[in-house]
Amino acid sequence: MTAVAAAASAAPTPAPTPPALPAFGPRLATGLVGVLLASLTAGLNEHVTEVALMDVRGALSIGHDEGTWPTALYEGTNVAAMAFAPWCSVTFSLRRFTIGAVLVFAFLGFLCPFAPDVGTLYGLRTLQGLAGGSLPPMLMTVALRYLPANIKIYGLAGYALTATFGPSLGTPLAALWTDYVGWPMVFWQVVPLCLISVIAIGWGLPQDPLRLERFKTFNWIGLLTGFPAIVMLVIALEQGDRLDWLNSQLICALLGGGGMLLLLFLVNEWSHPLPFFKLQMLARRNFSHSLITLAGVLVVFLGVIVIPSEYLAEVRGYRPLETAPLALIVALPQLVALPLTAAILNIERVDCRWVLAIGLAMVATSCALASFVTAEWVRENFYLLQMLQIMGQPMAVIPLLMLATTGLPPVEGPWASAMFNTTKGFAAALGTGIVEGVGTIREHYHSEMLVDRLGTLGQPDGREAGALTELAERIHTQAIVLTSSDLYLMMAAIGFGLILLIPILPTRIYPPRPAAPAKP
Repeated sequence: MTAVAAAASAAPTPAPTPPALPAFGPRLATGLVGVLLASLTAGLNEHVTEVALMDVRGALSIGHDEGTWPTALYEGTNVAAMAFAPWCSVTFSLRRFTIGAVLVFAFLGFLCPFAPDVGTLYGLRTLQGLAGGSLPPMLMTVALRYLPANIKIYGLAGYALTATFGPSLGTPLAALWTDYVGWPMVFWQVVPLCLISVIAIGWGLPQDPLRLERFKTFNWIGLLTGFPAIVMLVIALEQGDRLDWLNSQLICALLGGGGMLLLLFLVNEWSHPLPFFKLQMLARRNFSHSLITLAGVLVVFLGVIVIPSEYLAEVRGYRPLETAPLALIVALPQLVALPLTAAILNIERVDCRWVLAIGLAMVATSCALASFVTAEWVRENFYLLQMLQIMGQPMAVIPLLMLATTGLPPVEGPWASAMFNTTKGFAAALGTGIVEGVGTIREHYHSEMLVDRLGTLGQPDGREAGALTELAERIHTQAIVLTSSDLYLMMAAIGFGLILLIPILPTRIYPPRPAAPAKP
C-alpha cells in the first residue's frame, strides 16, 4: 500500500483542461473589433508620424539627421516585439496583455510632444514601438482562436486591413493634422482610439488564467539573440540609404552583428522545447509559401505608396494634403473590397490560388503601366492605375492568410502569429531599404547619363549663365521621372515573379467549415 501511495504521489499532475471557448456573439465580436481598432491605431501611428516627420522636426527644432532616428528606433522595436508578443499573451493572458500594451502605447504617444530634448524623444519612441508592435499579433491570435470556422475568413479580412487600408491612410491623416489641427495631433491621435479599444477589449474578450509557470522554461537565449538581431537589422535598413550602406561602419556593424545574432537565434529556435518561432512549421508548403509571398507583396505595396508620393513631391511640388486623394482612392474602397474578396474565397468552388494569382497580376500590371510615367504626369494620371490596386491588394493578401492558417491547430496559433507578423514587419523595413537604396542608385545613374549627354552638345556661354539653374532643375526632374519608372518596373517584376511560385509551392485548400457533429 505504501509503495502504491508513493507511486501515485510521484505521478505527474495532469495538465489542466483548457477552458471551453465562449459562444460567438455580440460581446465577443465587440472584443474582436477592439483588438482590430488597436492594431489599426498602431499602424496609423507608424505611418502618420513618418509622413509628418518634417513638420515634427521643425516644431521640435531637430536637425534632419537627428530627426531620422525616432522613426528608425520605433521601427526596430516595433518589428522585434511582434516576434515575442504571442508568448507574452499566452503567459499573461490575451486580454491582460493586450489592454496593457494599448494603454502603454497611448500614454507614450501622449508624452511625445512634451519631450524636452531629442534624447527623450528617442526613448519614448523606442518604448512606444515596443508596445505598438505587440498589437498586430494579437489581432491574428484572436481571429484564429475565437471566430467560428464559417466566418473565420472574414476575420482574416479584418486583419488584412492592417496591410492594405491602414498604410494608405498615413498621408491623408498626416496632412489633416499638420495643415489644419496642429503637429501634436500626429502623436495624440492614438489616445482616443486606444481608449475606445480598451473598453471594447475589456468588455468583450474572456479572461484567461495567468500561466506564469511558463517562465520555468523561458527561452532566454532566444530573447537575448533574437530581439537585438531584429532591432539591428531593421535599423540598418531604415538608416542604410542615409549613411551610404556598406560605406558606413555603423551600417556594417548593424548588418554583421544582426545577421550573426539572427543565425544564432534560428539555431536555438530549432531545438528549444518552447520556442518563439517553431521553424518546423516551414516544412508545410502552404505556410512557407505564404511567408515568402507576403514579404514580396508588402514590398510592392510599400512601393506603390512611396513612388507616386515621392514623384509628385519632387516633380510637381505636392504637399501631403495634395497627395492625400491618391491614397484615399485606394484606402476607402478597401472597406468594401476586403469583405467582398472574403465572400468570394468562402465559396468552396473557388481556388484561393487562382484568386492570389489574379490579385498579384492586377498589382503588377498597375506597376508596369505606371512605369510609363513622364514629367507631365499629375495626380489624376495615377487614378486609373490605383483602381487596379483596389481589388488587387485584398486578392493578394487574404488568400495568403487562408493558406497560412487553414488547418492550423489552435496550439500553433501563437507561433504562426509570431512568424507571420514578424515577416510582415520586417518586409516593410526591407521595402523601405530597397526603394530608397535602389532609388538613390538609379537617380545618380540617370543624372550622370543626362549630364554626359548634354556635355556632348556643348555648354551655355556667359550670356546664358542664367539658364544653368533651369537646366539643372530639368536634369533633376528627368532623373526623378526615370528613377520612378525604374522602381515601378522593379515592383512589377516582383509581382509577376511571385505568380511563378503559385504552381510550385502551395496546395489546394478549402474554406474553413465547422466540424460535423459526431454520429451517436
